[in-house]
Amino acid sequence: MSPKREIRIALAGNPNSGKTSIFNALTGSHQYVGNWPGVTVERKEGHFTHEGHEVRLVDLPGTYALDAYTIDERVAREYLTSENPDAVIAVVDASNLERNLYLVAQLLELGARVIVALNMMDVAESRGLEVDVDKLGRLLGVKVVPTVASKNIGIDQLRRVVHDIHSDAPRPGQRITYGDDIESGLARLDEAVRVAWPNRTDSARWWALKLLEGDPSALAEMEATAAESPLRPVLDAVRTGIEKHIGTDAETAVVERRYGFLNGLVRECTRRRPGIGRRLAVSDEIDRVVTNRWIGVPFFLLLLWGTFQLVFAVGAPLSGLIDRFFGWLGGAAGAGLSALQAPGWLVSLVTDGLVAGIGSVLVFIPNILILFLVISLLEESGYMARAAFVMDRFMHLLGLHGKSFIPMIVGFGCNVPAIMATRTLESRKDRILTVMVNPLMSCSARLPIYILFAGAFFSRQQGLVVFSLYLLGILLAVLVARLFKWLFFREEVAPLIMELPPYHLPTLRSVLTHMWERAWLFVRKAGTIIAAASVVIWLLGSLPWGVQYASESSVIGRIGSVLAPLLRPAGFGYWWAAVSLAAGVVAKEIVVSTMGAIHGVGPDGLTEVLRRQFTPVSAYAFMVMSLVYIPCVATMAAIKREAGGRWMLLSIGYTLVLGWLLAVVVFQVGSLFA
Repeated sequence: MSPKREIRIALAGNPNSGKTSIFNALTGSHQYVGNWPGVTVERKEGHFTHEGHEVRLVDLPGTYALDAYTIDERVAREYLTSENPDAVIAVVDASNLERNLYLVAQLLELGARVIVALNMMDVAESRGLEVDVDKLGRLLGVKVVPTVASKNIGIDQLRRVVHDIHSDAPRPGQRITYGDDIESGLARLDEAVRVAWPNRTDSARWWALKLLEGDPSALAEMEATAAESPLRPVLDAVRTGIEKHIGTDAETAVVERRYGFLNGLVRECTRRRPGIGRRLAVSDEIDRVVTNRWIGVPFFLLLLWGTFQLVFAVGAPLSGLIDRFFGWLGGAAGAGLSALQAPGWLVSLVTDGLVAGIGSVLVFIPNILILFLVISLLEESGYMARAAFVMDRFMHLLGLHGKSFIPMIVGFGCNVPAIMATRTLESRKDRILTVMVNPLMSCSARLPIYILFAGAFFSRQQGLVVFSLYLLGILLAVLVARLFKWLFFREEVAPLIMELPPYHLPTLRSVLTHMWERAWLFVRKAGTIIAAASVVIWLLGSLPWGVQYASESSVIGRIGSVLAPLLRPAGFGYWWAAVSLAAGVVAKEIVVSTMGAIHGVGPDGLTEVLRRQFTPVSAYAFMVMSLVYIPCVATMAAIKREAGGRWMLLSIGYTLVLGWLLAVVVFQVGSLFA
């Protein structure tokens, strides 16, 4: 008996169609994340077993089409045309059929074996839309499985359909007929592709369509081969003939006919229940408020302010418990090592270095978890797309595209994935500008600095102070973008055209999964980078042997003493503050852990140290410096990958100068009123 072959399935779909929910529901915890070869686009793979068959699921980037205008589209198309998966699960939003079926139509034209996961059926029903699933499947020539991924409805049936791929005879999907005026020219081009481009014979009609549509990737491939000479005259003649008969260019004609087919298909397979379709959906009612041109921006800012009030109100008591635990752990470790007659340097390394350094960062885990919980809720509910929409007018005034706001919001979690998210922007100018200003967004790594200083000096207005720093980051980002646009890019900003997904009630599993994935990165840093940094800081504070630990005579004290005068105009010209900021270039969390390791104390002890040497004005200046100055190493690497080394160096230079200038201005001006 031959072994059962692994089934390879690609997962495709529009953004906001529930593709990620389908992926998570099918694979559960059996998934891993990497990068696609040659690019920084995230690649998610997972697997599941059904009736003895192993199924490997590859989650393609969310795309509206298989064109080649964005990196995501190119990655998805390259996988489908080169890897030839056994089938493609096309996730379709049942409440927005015509728009979502455009991708399905292109998958069928490619010759892929398609399974349609008709997702969000509950949303369609709530809008009074009834879909004849069987009829849709017959007209498309594919298997259609109705699902509600957020509630795990239809997932088992989808697994069965995928499992049956190995035994079902392949069925050709519905091929769109574009009308005699286009089909005659398409047939000529199809034949020319078969003759002149032998390695495209299996999908000749697909490539003929792409050439006819003026697809840049297809044209570039043709021009790079010997097929250019025989194909170009045929392509030009076919395009000219279509334009002469139809009165419009070939690309527009093909897209219009494709949408015409889909419009008729949707009319055949759907109907609206009387009365319900004429009423505004709940999403529309909510959008009347949250996307209103006057209310939308204040509402967003109110949400942001409320988030930080929640971060402190709920997080502070929990942080206190963790702080007491690390205080007990340091004391117990020191006592235990002393009882074992361990050398003094080892006791100091464990208590002053590791426990104090790591503990001073991990104490803020509750605050980080709450921040990520709120961000996950906003993303899962569908509000984040509205935030970009309401900020579009403001972003245009400052030279950025409205879509740039989404990577900027992602930067509240971490600047690295936020910079990678800029690849969804079509314009190179928009990508570069958004990459360059993203480090000004307050990532979660800066939050421990804010919490420490705000708690020490602004205990009654902690949420307001941290909110002001996040708001300052946004304002600086758009102002710097305006300046860079004036210096480097002069073209107009394209209008924002984006689909607003319907609101969803977030599922507990999905929200908690996203929250934990992001928080785990923070915890992992504490166990690796921050632990290593704490040891290095302790070592530098102990050398040369015999000096008082972390004194100005130590190596670290001498380094800090060189840098400290530069920070004196900003109000914190202390050697240990300078060293902490320098260490923060590796990772911003290390600023706090370095302070803890140098002073050998936890957050409570560190608070007392800060109150003795800082004032409220210099504390705020330090937080401003921490917000703006030099991106961390991982962010620098992301900038280099996405924009290039020249832009990375510019990012390092301008943030360092801007951070120092702002800190000096805050301290000098603030001191006049203190």
